[in-house]
Amino acid sequence: MRLFRTLVVAAATVATTGLMITPAQAAPNDPLYAQQWGPQQVRAEQAWATSTGRGAVIAIVDSGVDLSHPDLKRKLVKGATFVDCNPSCGNGDWRGPDGEPDDSDEHGTHVAGIAAAATGNRVGIAGVAPDAKIMPVKVLEEGSGSFTDIANGIRWAADNGADVINLSLGAVQGLQILVVGGVIVEVQDAIRYANSRGVVVIAAAGNDAVPLCNTPAFDFGAMCVVATDKREARAGYSSGGVDPELLTVSAPGGSILPICGEDVLSTVPTGTGGSVTCGYSDAYDEYAGTSMAAPHVAGVAALLAAQGRPLDNIYRTLLNTSRQPGTDVRGVFTPVFGYGIVDADAAVAAPGA
Repeated sequence: MRLFRTLVVAAATVATTGLMITPAQAAPNDPLYAQQWGPQQVRAEQAWATSTGRGAVIAIVDSGVDLSHPDLKRKLVKGATFVDCNPSCGNGDWRGPDGEPDDSDEHGTHVAGIAAAATGNRVGIAGVAPDAKIMPVKVLEEGSGSFTDIANGIRWAADNGADVINLSLGAVQGLQILVVGGVIVEVQDAIRYANSRGVVVIAAAGNDAVPLCNTPAFDFGAMCVVATDKREARAGYSSGGVDPELLTVSAPGGSILPICGEDVLSTVPTGTGGSVTCGYSDAYDEYAGTSMAAPHVAGVAALLAAQGRPLDNIYRTLLNTSRQPGTDVRGVFTPVFGYGIVDADAAVAAPGA
């Protein structure tokens, strides 16, 4: 059984630079921060005076990370690879055990940068959780991977210090019934195991434009994330936000319009990005998808984890402080946005820290 990532690559692939930040800093000095509408939509900058994520670890269970990327290399903790291994090998590098880059494996590096790129370092972009660490866990190759590898990656992350696990991946629609029916249980059981160790699990809703969150975002214990565009409208491709627990929020994912600035700008392996039209270097690019929405939420979850909050409080805080677009109403579920766009500033100020 193959489990496919939930990435929609933007028609306009754009790239620029990265960075690192301290609490109460007015604004990051990262050159590309002004072009990052995602952290601004989730009000990350306003939250940094209270929490920067220091001490928290975000596991990017994905296609691996460029371990030498200038915006990521100083943020990394020990990682692992579960592709072509029994059960694990390697260090989470995006090139995999054979050392060769494969199509679509840039994905994990993009996700990692959104969540926690170095901030305030006068390089590239800023991460939502600027002082959180990144744990690279490679479970996908050429855009897909087995349920077994993904489950093993989740368990390894939970056992090796992750506070938050980001799953920007998803199965095809319809497999939810096999999970509920107990036919496919590896990833569901791994999520429950991670939860039992106090680990927050954030998962992309999927890009099928249907009301249901894809599995594993549909699975118990995982928070499902719907994608929004830069105008705070629901992205047309986004699945969700209905799952059995109504554990759903929204975050920036981009629109896939072929216009510079419409999608989510982040890190990519050096040499794979860049856009002459949009003026990005070869280590940055714009992608779109619920894959990009999930790490915005994982970053906010890391801000909360760094405050010493337990798992239940983190989930409850994310739901209660999210805001419905246009009205800023909080604590109300809708099938379009779930509980709404996550609000980092309101979240870090909520009780339970």
